[in-house]
Amino acid sequence: MAGQQASFDVEGQVAIVTGAASGLGLAFASVLAHHGAQVVMADIDGEGLQRATASLPPGRTWPATVDIGDDAALRALFAETIARHGRLDSVFANAGISAGPGFGSAASGELSLLDVASFRRVVDINLTANVLIMSLAASHMKAAGGGSIVVTTSVAGLRADPMVGYAYAASKAALNNVVRQAAVELAPYRVRVNAIAPGPFLTNIAGGRLHRQPEIRAMFERSVPMGRLADPAEIGPLALLLASAAGSFITGTVIPIDGGTTAK
Repeated sequence: MAGQQASFDVEGQVAIVTGAASGLGLAFASVLAHHGAQVVMADIDGEGLQRATASLPPGRTWPATVDIGDDAALRALFAETIARHGRLDSVFANAGISAGPGFGSAASGELSLLDVASFRRVVDINLTANVLIMSLAASHMKAAGGGSIVVTTSVAGLRADPMVGYAYAASKAALNNVVRQAAVELAPYRVRVNAIAPGPFLTNIAGGRLHRQPEIRAMFERSVPMGRLADPAEIGPLALLLASAAGSFITGTVIPIDGGTTAK
C-alpha cells in the first residue's frame, strides 16, 4: 500500500498550470501544491491569481500574469520557470475561452450568422496557443529526459454538443487529435501527453451563467446521466494521476470526466 501511495507523489516537482486563477486550473494547481509540487500559476487575471495563490499552501505557488495569446509572453514564462526552478516536470495547458453558441442556440432556438472574428479568437486561444504551450513544454522535457503534458479539452470535442459554440467544439476536437499525435511523437523521449475532457463543471467558462441562471444550469444538468454538474475539485485526483509516476504508462489518451455524458 505504501508503494502505491508513493507512486502518486509529486513532492519536489515543478508544474506550470495555465488558466490557474479559477475553475479547473485552480483545481489542478491546488491538488499539485497540496501534494508537494511547486506550481507556476499563469493567468491573464492578475487579481484573481493573487486571491488563488493566497488560498494555497505558502511557498508552493508562484503567480504569473500571462496572456496565452501572446507568444513572447509564453516563451518568457517557460524560460523564467526554468531559470527560477531549474526543472519542469508537468504542464497543464488548461486556459481557454468560449464565444457562445453556434448557428443555433439550444436555449432560444434562434439562428444567427457566424461571427468570424470571435471564431478566430477562440481558435487562436484554445488551439494555437495551447499547441505552442505543448511545444514549449516538449522542448524542455525532451532535454530533461521526460515529463507530463496535460491538455484540457472537452466532451464537446468528442461528440456533437449544441449547447456550445462551433469555434469551441472545433478547437477542442482539434486539440484531442493533436494530443494523440504528440503522444506518439514524444513517447521515445519519455514525455507523456494526455487530454482531460471535462463535461459540465461549475466554472466561469460561460461567463458564470451556470451560477447565475438556474434555467441554463438545469439544461446542462439534464444532459448529464448523473443529473448534476461537477465541482472543480472533482477533477483534481485525475490531474494527480497524470502528473505522477502512477500514470507512467498513460499517454495518448483523451479521458472524459463527465458523469456519463459521452456514454449516453
